[in-house]
Formats: sequence, C-alpha cells, structure tokens
Amino acid sequence: MFSFLRKYWLRKAALSALLLCTIFIAGCNHNSVKPGEAAYVAAAQVTLRDRVAAVFNKTGIVDNGEKVSILERTKNGRFVRVRSARGEEGWVEQRYLADEKVFDRFQSLEQQYGNTPVQARAVTRADLNMHATPGRDSEHLYLLKEGEKLDLLKRATAEKAVKGAAKPATDSNAAPLPPPVLEDWWLVRSSQKHYGWVLARMVDLDIPVDVAQYAEGQRIMADFVLNQVDDNGKQVPQYLLLLNESKEGSPVDFDQIRVFTWNKRPHHYETAYRERNLNGMLPASAGQENFGAEGTLPVFTIHVRDDSGNLTERKYRLKGVMVKRVLAPGEEPPPRSTHRRSKK
Repeated sequence: MFSFLRKYWLRKAALSALLLCTIFIAGCNHNSVKPGEAAYVAAAQVTLRDRVAAVFNKTGIVDNGEKVSILERTKNGRFVRVRSARGEEGWVEQRYLADEKVFDRFQSLEQQYGNTPVQARAVTRADLNMHATPGRDSEHLYLLKEGEKLDLLKRATAEKAVKGAAKPATDSNAAPLPPPVLEDWWLVRSSQKHYGWVLARMVDLDIPVDVAQYAEGQRIMADFVLNQVDDNGKQVPQYLLLLNESKEGSPVDFDQIRVFTWNKRPHHYETAYRERNLNGMLPASAGQENFGAEGTLPVFTIHVRDDSGNLTERKYRLKGVMVKRVLAPGEEPPPRSTHRRSKK
C-alpha cells in the first residue's frame, strides 16, 4: 500500500512539473536581438538561470546598475538571456532590466547637474529607487540602501497618483474635483556618484541638532557652512539655513533665510540674520571672497523671483556677526530693515 501511494504522488509531482515547464516553454520561442544590444540591472541583485523553467541551475549573479549584453529573448518577451562583463550567461526576467534609453536619461542628469552646488546632505530612511524624473511611476534604475548618504542638488514637485481618483466630469454642473496632491522630490547624488530623483519624505537632512532645533516648525531645505570660529581651541562652524513652510508642493523652494553665528561666551548659536517672505529658488551657494581692506570674508548667493516672475540673484557677506547685501554695479540698495541678533 505504501509503495502504491508513493508511486502515485511521484507521478502526480512529475505531471505538475511537466505542466509548469509547458507553460514556460509556450512562450520560449526565441526572438532575435539587435547586435550590441545592452541593458542594465534595475533590481538589487538578480540570479542568472541556465533555462527558462520552474527548475533551473544558477549560472551567475548580476548586481544593481551592472551592464549586461542581450543575447536573445523569449517570444513573449518575459525572459532575456544575457551575458555579464565576467562572461556569465543566463536567463533573467525582463522586468529586472532597464534598457539603454533609460540609462541615457540618468547619464544626462549627471551631465546637466554634475557641477550644481550641494544644497544639503541627507540620509535615506529605507531602500529607495532612484528615478529618471520626479514621479513614482517614472523609470528607475539605481537602488539606494537604507542609511545611505546623499548630496541634495535640486528640488521639484510631482503630482501624486491616487488610486481610485475620480475622473474629470463631463457635466458642467458637477462639483469641481479637488486639487491634485503634490509631493516634493529631490535630485540627489549617491555615494556611488549616481544621479536620480527620490521622494523627499524618504530622506532626512543631515544637519547638527544644535542648529536644526531652531527651525521653528519650518522645513530646512538647504544648509551651508559659511566659516568656522575658534572657541577655546575647538573649531565651530557657522551656518546659513534656507527654510520653507512645512507642507509639500510649495511653488517656491524656500521663503526664509537665517544665518547662525556662534557666541563664545554662553557657547551656543544665535541668529545673526533673518530674512522672510522670499520667493526663493534653488540652487544657492556659499564661498569666500576678497573685499580688499576688509580681507577675505564668507559670502553666499541666493536666487529670488520678483513680482514679475523674473529670477534675480542676491549676494550677502558675513563680517563678524554682521550680514550685509553685496550690491552688483548699478543695483539699488534694499529698504532699510532691522534683523536683530537673537539666541535662536
């Protein structure tokens, strides 16, 4: 009796395996590929198979971002046979690969923004895909690991796709649809020097808590070290912060700037300068400039839209704990205002 049952289950398992193989093989008539066609691994890691079947042997492993040569495809396009740079060959699912057009889009980001000044540094909250354009449904290629450090270069907004959202009504008397939900995205450079867009809420800015605690409910969008001062042999950085309202989807990148300088007596930061109600747009930058008899001083530059929508540049200098505008030739001085030095 036992022998009969054993043969029955072995026969049933063999038929099931045969059925699975038949399903796979039905789409496995091979299609030709273009000479020199290549693709890039868009998953964290992919196993190469020796055959398109439910049971297979592993012939190699390819990692995220790795370039592979395309050798052939199944007729249904689900599987692709590839060769790695190490000469390993095997089948992978097409969904784990990005084509050369997608790769070129990421390369163009590097060419376009390679010289953009870093606006802030951040750390990822979880594993993330880097996208070619802002938006959850856009193409992705490179994968970021949780805790990876990033350079933030540029901010953008994109409409969030809402499942089950109502379609535009054809009836003129119908109630208007609610406005789209906008999300903030950051163009980032990874530690591997890859460029791409990530969802802003999935990264945390890497800013010292001694300064970040004074955000007063606003979001810190960018930070720059202007210089360092000596406090009993310890070098303490002084900061420029660019801030914005806490909600996402703002039409401007920042609406306020604050300069924090270090008070050596109580040993804490104080606000040396604050300017509000700005229509600020990134990128901003900071550096040093020689002012003749006054010596070399820290400077920073921001970009602001005026009432006509034109983007204008503003430069400032820091001398001691005083921040002043540096006017371009022919530029009118701004209206006089008081920016009090405070302990926060």
